[in-house]
Amino acid sequence: MKSLVKAMFAASALLSSMPHLHAQTPQAGTAAPSEAMSQGEVIRIDRSAGRLTIKHGPLKNIGMDAMTMVFRVKDPAMLEQVKPGDKINFVAEKPNGQLTVTRLERQE
Repeated sequence: MKSLVKAMFAASALLSSMPHLHAQTPQAGTAAPSEAMSQGEVIRIDRSAGRLTIKHGPLKNIGMDAMTMVFRVKDPAMLEQVKPGDKINFVAEKPNGQLTVTRLERQE
């Protein structure tokens, strides 16, 4: 009986020390990590290719440093919401390995 209790205690201690097994749900009022908004400035719009050139700060959700680069947009209608020089908040993700703006808001 003592060995069973010891084994159960050891298994419990081992499982509780593995943080990746715990549910990681965002707290109320906070965005999920994949929805973290980044800030940037629209440099160029290429409507025919469905792309935006953005000078942006760090993209923490995908581990990218600040730079200027070209992004695809999830929805071509996003390109109608902005013009070069606009300051924006956006979410960039990498579906299928392609950097894509999935959410876009013009800063007021």
